[in-house]
Amino acid sequence: MSLFDLSPEQQALRQTVREIAQARVAPRAAEIDAKSEFPADIWQVFREQQLMGLGVPEVYGGAGLGYLEQAIAVEEIARADTTSSLLPAVQELGLLPILLGGSEAQKQRWLPPIASGEQLVAFALTEPGAGSDAAALRTTARRDGDHYVLNGGKRFITHGSVAHVLTVFASTDPAKGPRGVSAFVLEAGTPGFRTVRLEDKLGIRGSPTAELVFEDCRVPATNRLGEEGDGFPLAMATLDRTRAGIAAQALGIAQGALDAATAFARERKQFGAAIGTFEGLQFMLADMAMQVEAARGLVYRACAALDEAEAAIAAKLAAGGAQGVRAHRLDAATQTLSAMAKCFASDAAMRVATDAVQIHGGYGFTRDYPVERMMRDAKITQIYEGTNQIQRLVIARALLDM
Repeated sequence: MSLFDLSPEQQALRQTVREIAQARVAPRAAEIDAKSEFPADIWQVFREQQLMGLGVPEVYGGAGLGYLEQAIAVEEIARADTTSSLLPAVQELGLLPILLGGSEAQKQRWLPPIASGEQLVAFALTEPGAGSDAAALRTTARRDGDHYVLNGGKRFITHGSVAHVLTVFASTDPAKGPRGVSAFVLEAGTPGFRTVRLEDKLGIRGSPTAELVFEDCRVPATNRLGEEGDGFPLAMATLDRTRAGIAAQALGIAQGALDAATAFARERKQFGAAIGTFEGLQFMLADMAMQVEAARGLVYRACAALDEAEAAIAAKLAAGGAQGVRAHRLDAATQTLSAMAKCFASDAAMRVATDAVQIHGGYGFTRDYPVERMMRDAKITQIYEGTNQIQRLVIARALLDM
């Protein structure tokens, strides 16, 4: 049972995605991880099932679903394989700057092929010296006639090497700090843009995490999202929304680990009995189940709050209220809920996956069982999309009104 009474449509979505994940994703999960292989076949399945543009409005060819529905889909995919769940999750991350900050012409140009899944999109913000301190980015964009010339580099960019389109953040006025950051849409194949390396990672090994370089890379001025200086608020408005997607991913990992541990405890026999009959393991499973359900309640609540906030923003814009990128910033309460969900769910995923390995004993330490992969995958959810230390700062400052 969930704290949320899902609608028949939401329940049908969950069942559909669960069936796809179990039939097409789960059988491939171990191989994707072992080979560090980008799951092109899963990408094709998700394209066919219209899972790559869940949050894109129908007018641009997407499904037009809210954050709660997107979370349900990501949760069910991550339950089978974390790498595969990044396909729709990163698609949303990369396209949101276009949806929130783009002109109508820009949305019409880029969103339909992204929504169909024909094109992958990536979000290029992080740099070697600008991780949690995103405002410290050093990539520059100098205006040169009807183009901007980008120079610098990005690090830890999920799908950066396979994306057809990237939303890139660069400083157009370094003297202004974060107020001088602007956002651009960069198309793969642009001269001066290249991938220089892929990370060899602990988990999510089938998802390419790229280091990117821009060397006198010329981007048309028509590819700028919003005005000069809109980049940093646009990045923050995006991350405020997508943290809930990572929370859903973590929730899926935790549920998958709980499922695996429960099944193993029923089947594994020691001392003449199934280990699930032993009180010590029963207590572990009970604690794991409580953490999963608590995480689900918080994730769904945060997503519902995001949907309500998005509706309120749309109403204000329609009524002629404040326009531009800054009009899309969320209220403090919704930002805080999003941070809580991401922090709590990812911490829960790490604890639950670690306990699942423990319940499996020596088998859990081998690649013959999925829980060791789930434990490795869970770790990144505590780090990317804002470390959990940053999320705790957001929460504490909201409490202290700082």
